[in-house]
Amino acid sequence: MHPAFSIIFLTTLIGAGQGLFLALYSGQLYSLLRLLPGEDASFYASGSLLALILLLAGLVSSFFHLGRPERAWRTAARWRTSWMSREVIVLPAFMAAVAAWGLIHYSGWNPVLFIFSRNIAIDLSAMTGAIATFLCFALFLCTGMIYACIKMLQEWATPLTVINYTLLGGSSGFALATVFASWHGSGMTGFFGGWAVILTILAAIGRSASLVRNARLKHKSSIQTAIGIRHNQIKQTAQGAMGGSFNTREYFHGASRRKYKAVKWSFLVLAFPLPLLLLWLGLGANITGLLVAAFLVQYAGLLMERWFFFAQANHPQNLYYQTV
Repeated sequence: MHPAFSIIFLTTLIGAGQGLFLALYSGQLYSLLRLLPGEDASFYASGSLLALILLLAGLVSSFFHLGRPERAWRTAARWRTSWMSREVIVLPAFMAAVAAWGLIHYSGWNPVLFIFSRNIAIDLSAMTGAIATFLCFALFLCTGMIYACIKMLQEWATPLTVINYTLLGGSSGFALATVFASWHGSGMTGFFGGWAVILTILAAIGRSASLVRNARLKHKSSIQTAIGIRHNQIKQTAQGAMGGSFNTREYFHGASRRKYKAVKWSFLVLAFPLPLLLLWLGLGANITGLLVAAFLVQYAGLLMERWFFFAQANHPQNLYYQTV
């Protein structure tokens, strides 16, 4: 498939925003349980603002993928059957929930709703954050299922697609939360950093599993099934057209084999081992600059990973255009 940079930025930006919110809300819950030192309301308010900026940037980038942006609202009409329509609905709902969560902290209007066991006070922000967390995971599901539900693209049609979208978004979000906490001088820096390391390792395992799976795929379609002739020796000598077309532009990445392999190995290094090393050094020496580098390097790797994710999908229609 042809990787569209608007969708690459959409999925990576909102993934980082989702992961950042999950990190901040996890920190709040741990502090409610008295497992971590508490933070003032401004910490969560400014963090939610950063998450909203990432989510909004991803939403804006998606409009560049539309031929008629003024009709974007129509994408929500097929929510009963389309995962894309569900994503279009869940994303603004999640953004609204994150905004409400941040405003509660910013305004200071955070009444206690009830007292849980061990005198744990559940306030309005905790309940709002729980709703936002549900919408966050629903958004991960919708985004991943947009691609996992396409059965004819066997590289995508696997539960690993949803799992990897969740883990990659979580790892980048927690890495950004580590930077954010370190910049604020927060006691949660180590907590966020530790989970960033764990999620990055899990994301590396999940993404490697999908690469191994796709390398062993036996495609159901072949040149024989494409033209309906069951003969063992069929050779295509032309694509059937003198020039390119929508099909040849949109359903094949067009990159050389060398570039294709270079992107693959680059994202495997930039998205996983290098940020792990930088996180380990930054947390050990308490150097915010190294933590910033860890997030930026990982995000660059995720951009390459998402390009490779789209480019690796081999649309069956390409069987008609093998020889150009």
